Amino acid sequence: MSRFFPSEFGMDVDKNNAVEPAKSTFAIKAQIRRAVEAEGIPYTYVPANCFAGYFLPTLSQPGATSPPRDKVVILGDGNPKAVFNHEADIGTYTIKAVDDPRTANKTLFIKPPKNTYSFNELIALWEKLIGKALEKTYVPEDQLLKQIQESPIPINIVLAISHSIFVNGDCTNFEIDPSFGYEASELYPEVKYTTVEEGFSRFV
Repeated sequence: MSRFFPSEFGMDVDKNNAVEPAKSTFAIKAQIRRAVEAEGIPYTYVPANCFAGYFLPTLSQPGATSPPRDKVVILGDGNPKAVFNHEADIGTYTIKAVDDPRTANKTLFIKPPKNTYSFNELIALWEKLIGKALEKTYVPEDQLLKQIQESPIPINIVLAISHSIFVNGDCTNFEIDPSFGYEASELYPEVKYTTVEEGFSRFV
């Protein structure tokens, strides 16, 4: 029996509180989900959260080419938790779910405990690895929302997604219930996923 895996590897489009213009982007993906369900097409949704290969090498700093060693800008208060997964692990979990009857018509959330960090915790880990404290600048939410409204496409979309992840905590602000899905590292404990710390240590 074939199964549909929509290519929407990011945050769960049904469980976020994104502001525009990200809100509309997520709404389109949610409409595709509803259409699939209405047609009775077998599916598995895979919210992979943040790609470690995108976020970790720059610590999500605009224009950076390596993790910062002096200064860092933090959106909001840095306390909401986000999830950073390595792309190869996302692929492994997705392939495992393809033929697994448990994931039929469910959502497979990739939220391994060792990859779930607040931005403040992420910076603290990086500081520990490089043996140096960074100068931190916090961007209050109202200032970030103003930046989103005033920025051109695609910067406004990137900022709105960052707001959803780092200010709203939309990767982690819900409990996973077996009625609608499972957490990947719990369902497939045999997968040895790459942790954030292992990923970071490549840049030290």
